[in-house]
Order: sequence, then C-alpha cells, then structure tokens
Amino acid sequence: MIDQLLIVGLFAGLIGSLILTDWPAVWVFTCTMLAAYFLDLVDTADVLSKASNTGLVTLVLLLLVSVGLEKLSWLPRLSGKLITPSYAASLLRLGAVTAFFSAFVNNTAVVATLAHTVRSSKHHPASRLLIPLSYAAILGGTMTLIGTSTNLIVSSFLEDATGQGLAFFDFFAIGATATVLGLLVLLLSARLLPARDDDKIAINEYLIEAEVTPGSALVGKSILENRLRDLEDLFLVEIVRGEHLISPVAPQEYIEAGDKLLFSGDINQVSALDEIDGLRLFAVEEGLLRENMMEVIVMPNASIEGKTIKDSGFRSLFDAAVVGMRRGGKRLSGKLGNITIHAGDNLMLAVGADFNERKNLSKNFVVVDESVGGVKTTPLQNYFITGALLAVIVLATTGLVPLIKGMAFLLLGMIMMGVVRGSELRRRFPFELWLIIASALTLSQALTNTGVVAALAGFLHDHLAVLGPWAALMGIYLGTLLLTEAMTNNAAAALAFPIAFGLAESYGLSPMPFVMAVAYGASASFLTPYGYTTNLMVQNLGGYGMADYFRAGLPLSLVYSAVVIVLIPRFFPF
Repeated sequence: MIDQLLIVGLFAGLIGSLILTDWPAVWVFTCTMLAAYFLDLVDTADVLSKASNTGLVTLVLLLLVSVGLEKLSWLPRLSGKLITPSYAASLLRLGAVTAFFSAFVNNTAVVATLAHTVRSSKHHPASRLLIPLSYAAILGGTMTLIGTSTNLIVSSFLEDATGQGLAFFDFFAIGATATVLGLLVLLLSARLLPARDDDKIAINEYLIEAEVTPGSALVGKSILENRLRDLEDLFLVEIVRGEHLISPVAPQEYIEAGDKLLFSGDINQVSALDEIDGLRLFAVEEGLLRENMMEVIVMPNASIEGKTIKDSGFRSLFDAAVVGMRRGGKRLSGKLGNITIHAGDNLMLAVGADFNERKNLSKNFVVVDESVGGVKTTPLQNYFITGALLAVIVLATTGLVPLIKGMAFLLLGMIMMGVVRGSELRRRFPFELWLIIASALTLSQALTNTGVVAALAGFLHDHLAVLGPWAALMGIYLGTLLLTEAMTNNAAAALAFPIAFGLAESYGLSPMPFVMAVAYGASASFLTPYGYTTNLMVQNLGGYGMADYFRAGLPLSLVYSAVVIVLIPRFFPF
C-alpha cells in the first residue's frame, strides 16, 4: 500500500510539473524515474532493460536516419511549384505534399523547408497558409510508424509490454483517411485565418543594430543630412545613446559617436548599412563575417530562452552572432544585445566555421532558411538513399528484415556515402528523447510492480462496464488529446499508454484499439501552438494568436477525432 501511495505521488508530481511549470520534460521524467529507483519501486535490471528497449533503439536509429533524409533534394525541387494563384489549389497541393513527406521525414524539417516557400509567395498572404502547413505535417505524420516520434514511442511501449511492436503501415488506413478529410476541412476553416495585406512586407522586417564608430563621417550631421531616411527597405526607428532611448527619431536629430542605430526592415538589405562610412553592425562587432547568413527559430525550452543575447553568451555557445531579430507582429525596442529571447523568435545569424559542429543547435533552433553549411546531395545519393529507404520499408513490412536492422544499414550507407558526418550524428543524437522514453518505460514498470495499473484499470472497468469498450476507447482518446494540448505529444503518449493497456487487459480485450487511440490522440494537437513543435514554428512567422489556432483547428480536431474513434474498432477490433 505504501508503494502504491509513493508511485501515485510521484506521478501526480510528474503531471503537475509538466502542466504547471516550464521545467524541461527531460528533467521531470528523469528525476521522477530516479526517485522511483531509489525508493525501490523498480530494480536495476528494470532500469537497464528499459534503456536498451528494442523499440527505443529503433526510434533512435530512425531519428538519426532522418538527418540524412532531410538533405534529399526532392522536397526543395517541388516546393517552388506548389503555390498557384488559386488559394484552394495552393492549399491542397501544399497540404498533400507536406503530408506525404511528413509520413517519412521529420516534420519539423518539412515545415521549415516549405515555410520559406510560403513566405516568399506573391499570390497569397503567408498567414493564410502557415497554420494549414503545420496541420498538414501533423496529419501526414499519423500515416506511418516513422511519421512522428509519437507513433514510435507508442510502438516502444507496446513492444516492451508484449514483445511485438507496431508494423510500418499499421497507421496508414486511419491516418490516410484522417489526412484526406482533414485537408478538405482546412479548405474551409483556413479561410477563417487573418489575411494580412502587409505580410509580404513585414515578413522580413527584423530589428537590426549598427553602431556609429568614432571618426565616422556621420558624426555631427543630422539624420536628414546623412540620408538615413533614404535607405531602401530599411527604416531608422530608434537611437540608443548611452542610457537614453530616442524614439521616434526626428529628421533633424544629430548623430553622435557611439550611438546605436536601430533599423527595422528587410534583413536582405543589410549590406546597404555596410556601405555607410563608420557604421558597424552588431555581428561584425562580434567578429563574424556577414556573408554566412542563416535564419533560425528559437525552440521551446531552449537554453537561451528567457536570457538576453549578451547574457546568454551567444557567441561562445554557437559560434554565431545575431544580425537581426524578429518577433511576429510585435515591435522590438532597445539595443539588440539587451532584448530577452523568447521561444518562437526569428533570429538572423552570422555564423562562423564551427557553427555546424556545435552539439546544441537542434535543442535551441529550427533552421528556416539556410545559406551556409548545408550539404547538397548528389543525384546518385538521392537515388541510393530513396531506393534504400523503400527497400527497408518493404522488407520490414513483409517481415523479412527487422526495421531496426534495415535502419542500421541505411544509416551506415549514408555515412559511407558522405551524406551525414559523425559530428552531425553526435550533435543530433536524441539524447533527451531517449531519456524521456526510457524513464517513462521504467515508471510504467513501477506502476505495474506496485499494482497501481491493475487497480486503476479495475476501477475504470467497474465504472465504464455499463457503457462498454467504446466508451472506454473514447475516454482514452479524449484524455490523451487533452494531455497533448496541455503539455507535449511525447509526454502525453508516455503517460497515457500504461492506463490504456491496463484498461484493455481489465476488459479482457485486445490492447490494439486502445494503443492506437493513444497514438492518434497524442498527435491531435490542433487547438494551441504548444502541443506540437511545428505549431510553434509557424506562430511568429504568421503573426498568429491563440484564437487563430482554435478557429482553424477546432473543425479539423472534430473531424479528425470522429474519424479516429469510428475507424479504430473497424481496423483493430476489440
């Protein structure tokens, strides 16, 4: 009884920490798992076996393989042909291509690639297409085992519980149906999104800082005399002089040595500032060449979130300096180095030679527009990797070769062909996700060891027996969906699985419909920007508020949920 109270208390603390605090999920899960271990709720053999779970190792291999798949040229080649003068045709083409590639490639990479195409389109405001782009990526990920880490996590739990994970195309029939109907729903609901006429102008408007050096020809002359009002697509919004902020800047204002001039405008026109005598850009001051430019979005729970650029030690952390910064439709003010970094901020970086070798990049940024360091695959590499991936899928589907062995071969082939480097794999190794899943598997074992799963499943069974397994299935799905919107998809799947599996056992039914309800429920993040990384990626790019996600996502969430609840028992009978 004491053990049951201890593990219930640990889980209550785990869920409360994930929902009510901004503590990193990896620390919450790991600390809770260690507490269970030190309280003897699980033994050493349990911890070690969960850390080397076959499904978990397969997940790690798949994520490493995705590093190479992201470099294939098929998606960039198609991207320029997706947007047409017809809004409906553009949305369907964009959604279909996004969903297809998201079924096989990391969906954050797909959204990052296509977001650049959407933002540069002259036919439609970006704000009408970016949320549909994210939703299409989420829908596409539900079609295959490797489409989203959520599916792989659920498969890892199932393999740990039964010795048999999910097959590659177990998700396809329901996922494809939900994707097709979801895209049709988006044709209507996406029209409710704001259509901002200034998207094409504002989309590149960054805050750019330049300092007036001593001896500059600008010193002692007014803004008008220095022709700082005549810069193309750049506007002088503020001057920081010592501790004083001058805003707005009058044409008659005189320039002094040491002034920090803050411009707003198109980051691509920043070279015009370099041609002005005695004007030094923030990034050049940091000692980096401006030709090596890269646009990134700050990830949730990044190590630099909540810190200023200077306080974060940005230069030493990433071998990069911030040339410009943008935060959706919000106006930034003050010296660039003193602005606090928020999740979802767009940064234009001047990167050094060591930037791509840093191990902390993927934890802090998603690359939106990369103009340096990107490895271009050759036609031979494209065809080899694509062919090998198809062969691995066919062999795994037919049961001739285990997926883990096929992915190991594909990863080795990528390394030998030079598509990925060892330094890249070390940097992109999903250590935190591995810790979260291993910890969740261990905690699930602790729940089983102490009898909590059996007791909870029995309680739910007794109170839902009158309503039957359909009600239980709906309860598991909706509960997982609510957890996803409140925390993250991976955490929701890890928490919901033990309850779902135990409930199926209490009914004496096949666990598969309940397992699939967890997988689809954990991917159903259509109402807020926080449950899924791609939703947060597009938030600032489109200048969206919470209401925009709810407005466009509610019809989609209702249709998606209906499809899942109706079709799961048909394809996975009780």
